[in-house]
Amino acid sequence: MSSRRHADASIERRIKRLLGRHNLDLLKPQKPDAKVLAHGGYKLRDAATGAIVFGETPYPFSKTLEEIEAYVVSLDA
Repeated sequence: MSSRRHADASIERRIKRLLGRHNLDLLKPQKPDAKVLAHGGYKLRDAATGAIVFGETPYPFSKTLEEIEAYVVSLDA
């Protein structure tokens, strides 16, 4: 496991803690396609309704961890 993968896992855990405060779930694709692997790989779902709230446009799982984190931080502002 590379150090980048460790860093991503650490960021994911931190983001999941933040998302819990807003009742949101972090989703990753089970079988990512080439577009997802190249540009993103995450989206957010409202845990209560199941509605996707961020990361579905321009294609599913289009957001990076950094974009997800910025979105969640903006919810606290």
